[in-house]
Formats: sequence, C-alpha cells, structure tokens
Amino acid sequence: MKPRNPYGFTGLAGIDVHGGFLEESPFEYRKANLALESIPFEADSFDSVSAFDFIEHVPRQLAVDGQIRLPFVELMNEVHRVLKPGGKFYAMTPAFPSPKALVDPTHVNIITEETHEYFCGAAAYGRNYGFRGNFKPLRVEWVAEKNAHIAGRSFRKSVRNLHRRFFKGGLSHLLWELEAVK
Repeated sequence: MKPRNPYGFTGLAGIDVHGGFLEESPFEYRKANLALESIPFEADSFDSVSAFDFIEHVPRQLAVDGQIRLPFVELMNEVHRVLKPGGKFYAMTPAFPSPKALVDPTHVNIITEETHEYFCGAAAYGRNYGFRGNFKPLRVEWVAEKNAHIAGRSFRKSVRNLHRRFFKGGLSHLLWELEAVK
C-alpha cells in the first residue's frame, strides 16, 4: 500500500488497523485501532498527519467496559499531540449532504461543513467533550472524490462519475487542512 503524501515529505510513517502490509512496506508502519488506541508515536513527532477516507469510520461515541468514550474527540486530541507546533492535519472525507457520506454502512461518523469548528480556536466547543488541543483552519472546502475515474471501473460508471463531478456539482468530500496551535 502506498500512502498518499499531500506535502511531498520524504520520511513517511503510517498506521493501519489490519497491519497486513507492515513487513513489506519501505515506510514505518505501526498497527493500531485508532478508535480505541492512542496514535503509537511520541508527542510532537510529525510535520503533518493525513487521513484519507478515514475519520468517517471513527465512532463519535462508544460504550467500552460500561464507560462512554468519545473516540473521535480522542483521535483529534491524538492528532494534535503528535503534530509539531504549526504541523498540519490534512483530512479528506465524504461529508453530508452527499450520499457518499451515508451509503457505506461502516461510516459511523457523519462529517458536515462545520464539524471541524469543534476543534478550532482556544474556545473550541469540543472542549465541552474533552478536546484539549487547538487547530487553526487553513482550508476547509468541498472537493470531488479523488480517483472518481480510477482504473477498474466500468467505462459507463466512469463517465457517469465524471459527469457528476463536472456538470452536477458532484463535490462529495470535505477537505480539512488544519494547523496545530501549541
């Protein structure tokens, strides 16, 4: 698996819940379930953290051993923790009201245009739920699904997807670029 690298860095690390490709990768990968575990890297380790089609899979609320946890808030705390001051969080996720946000039954965290605001600013509303960090939004915008025309799709489906992207405003994903304020 080749990681996406929006900033073109040469030193890359990754995390995966399955870990099936860990031995064969030239990058530093670690196995972790980020809905239940901390990011397995030290604080202030990274200039950037990216999440492509991932945060919609992290539950907002989860009962664990009779206790209520807020895995998405915990994940945002972890992202902030492992970023260096000024580091960037780059996330692309299917978002509401796009049907792509709802069609996959494993999407348990529905993201909207305002979701990032819970984690931005010294008085971010996420503090009411245990968020301890602070992000500054650099860019939050709707984008078309990357790879809407990827190989392996039927020609008919590819044409339909391209038509939606260019003629029907098929912007299905939100792109977050947030800067860690420390």
